[in-house]
Amino acid sequence: MRSFLFLPLVFALAACGSAVPRPAEQAETITQRNERANAQANDVVLFALGLLDTGYRFGGKNPQAGLDCSGMVAYVFGQAAGVRVSGSAADIARRGRAVERHRLLPGDLVFFNTTGQPFSHVGIYIGDERFVHAPKTNGKVRIDRLTDRYFDQRFEAARSYFD
Repeated sequence: MRSFLFLPLVFALAACGSAVPRPAEQAETITQRNERANAQANDVVLFALGLLDTGYRFGGKNPQAGLDCSGMVAYVFGQAAGVRVSGSAADIARRGRAVERHRLLPGDLVFFNTTGQPFSHVGIYIGDERFVHAPKTNGKVRIDRLTDRYFDQRFEAARSYFD
């Protein structure tokens, strides 16, 4: 008899528990997260484009003093998206989520071997096979194409810092 009285209590308490999200609710959460990541990535691209023609300086971390490739990436990601990215191009390459070259999206990072050292150069992909970077050659932030022979032969990997 006691178990008959106990059973309704269990059901009543179970009804008070939090509901398990339905697939549509989960998809909505994923969609919202993707929209936030896309907005951050777009902000990164626009901010990077605003730095075109900024002078190059080895070790440079801000536009007033000049930027090197990793300094530009750290500055742009911090200012435009509030994402902390630091260290050398190789350090930056060790973090982030791997992205296949044919799946690059604006805001992803592209890495090259330009000095005989793995991941010695980094740029920000902006779409249409183009990227913004701060090369030592010609000394200014500029846009180049992944398909240019020089960069195509030296491309190593891509990473995303957005989910």
